[in-house]
Amino acid sequence: MEKDHKVELLRGVPLFSACSKDSLQRIARLVDEIDLPAEHVLTQQGRVGNEFFIVVDGIVRVEQDGRRVNTIGPGGFLGEISLIDHRPRTATATCETPCRVLVLAHREFHTLLADSPSIASAVLKVLAERLRNLEPQAAD
Repeated sequence: MEKDHKVELLRGVPLFSACSKDSLQRIARLVDEIDLPAEHVLTQQGRVGNEFFIVVDGIVRVEQDGRRVNTIGPGGFLGEISLIDHRPRTATATCETPCRVLVLAHREFHTLLADSPSIASAVLKVLAERLRNLEPQAAD
């Protein structure tokens, strides 16, 4: 029953919109679902990260150097940068409201990317967008 519940949660996340039911079931085995209170810190700028988060319910505030740079709501995700480059987190992310999130640990995150090229492509696209928004625009 729990796996079916996770499949339904995943089905509502744009990142997984192109996934088949079989793919969603495989992903459901990889993720943990957790409920968090408002003001819970998901990521801390400057600390090495080991998790990838997908917001199912609630709002997450993202700050760099104490300044709000983004807000992530249901269907959004965070934590991929540190998992991809194995370096410290680029921002602090805090639950602005009570949140329900799906969590992938480092190993499961890389398994997901290796097993699903379409998800890997979507994650990399969002990563590139985030990096473009953080750095001064350079000539392409």
